[in-house]
Amino acid sequence: MTLAFAAPDAASRPLHVVVADDLSGWLAAQPAAVRGWLTDGDFKAALGDLRLLPAADGGVAAAVVGYGSAKTRARGRFGLARAATALPAGDWHFEGLPEADRDEAALGWLLAQYRFDRYRPGAEIGPIARLKLPKGCDAKRLLAMATGEYLTRDLVNTPASDMGPAELETAFLALAARHGAQATVVCGDDLLAQNFPMIHAVGRASDRAPRLLDLRWGGSGPSLTLVGKGVCFDTGGLNIKPSSGMLLMKKDMGGAATVMGLAEMIMALGLKLRLRVIVPAVENSISDRALRPRDILTSRKGLTVEVNDTDAEGRLVLADALALACEEAPDLLISMATLTGAARVAVGPDLAPYYTDDEAVSDALAKGAKAGCDPVWRLPFHTPYEHIIEPGIADLDNAPGWGFAGSVTAALFLRRFVDAPRYLHFDIYAHSPADLPARPKGAVGQGARAILSALPQMLGL
Repeated sequence: MTLAFAAPDAASRPLHVVVADDLSGWLAAQPAAVRGWLTDGDFKAALGDLRLLPAADGGVAAAVVGYGSAKTRARGRFGLARAATALPAGDWHFEGLPEADRDEAALGWLLAQYRFDRYRPGAEIGPIARLKLPKGCDAKRLLAMATGEYLTRDLVNTPASDMGPAELETAFLALAARHGAQATVVCGDDLLAQNFPMIHAVGRASDRAPRLLDLRWGGSGPSLTLVGKGVCFDTGGLNIKPSSGMLLMKKDMGGAATVMGLAEMIMALGLKLRLRVIVPAVENSISDRALRPRDILTSRKGLTVEVNDTDAEGRLVLADALALACEEAPDLLISMATLTGAARVAVGPDLAPYYTDDEAVSDALAKGAKAGCDPVWRLPFHTPYEHIIEPGIADLDNAPGWGFAGSVTAALFLRRFVDAPRYLHFDIYAHSPADLPARPKGAVGQGARAILSALPQMLGL
């Protein structure tokens, strides 16, 4: 789908945005025909309630959409987004939209138009209603955010049959080529030769070779390194998941997809920084070569890891990638992963939990989340739990089986491989379990827009 707003000088029809508390006053100011039409139709200005207003020739002259109350708007983002897919094709503009809400409304308009139709070539997309951007909105920025989000969604929605390590590499190289970035790949047994032993150990059971993807872009400014978990499918390994646990495992590369979407945003906007993106891409499969419970691995950093659960493989591949990233000491290091079910238990599917020891980074993210309409929530790097991930027989335990704070102990495990001045880790879900405004059921980006909006403060751009 081509993402575009209406041209600034386009003739457009009005979409009246009406707050529920102001409905009586708004109706009183309308022509009798409009007032009667909406009153007879029991229009209450509920959030997202769309009504078309007829023209004298039988066409559509305008539309009205409810904006609910402050309370109902607080219960969810992108309340106006459903109008984007319910309006007739053509160009539209908002009337009566509060200035403070214009960016969210415009972004929601774009995100609501997403369709994953790769496997339905004959499916009808339906009419596209284009929005004439409200005054003051940054079209380039909004389009970059939506384009990055679309990339993330497409990658995660694609089943593992068509999105294995090789296909993820293809998408990664295409991203680099679009923006003139440099990319390298280390594949198969070359991972051992170049000292990525834990990435190799996790991926060696599959006939789809594991690999490390590495992208560099930008020649000046502060350095930012993004590391994304690219487990293209996770059976759980020899600690095999139940069938119900595998149903969403095509999304276990959601961290990789999210950092690639974020990189798309950064490069499209030409931010003045030096970007590096590292993705360990593997499939966690079962064979006679599979990683075994109680194996002990020696990581790239030299730390030894006892494998007490082969289904806790994401932190293993991330550990080698983080060690590589820290060999250059980036100004800011960010990892993103669909890492633990414990994070979902803690905050549910809509919030993106993150970890950092840097108060300035956390403060910037709080502001960035609001600006990007991308909610995040801070969880603690709780150092007193460090002993939980120390098994005694090796330096670290990848799955201590403690039964508590699973997201926290996973984050602490990753932190052991980080030597960078500032580190930020996201434990995301990358999936919307239900159709929500601007977020159809299926893949969804989390945290990327918050980070993008926070980068100027975090890196002094």
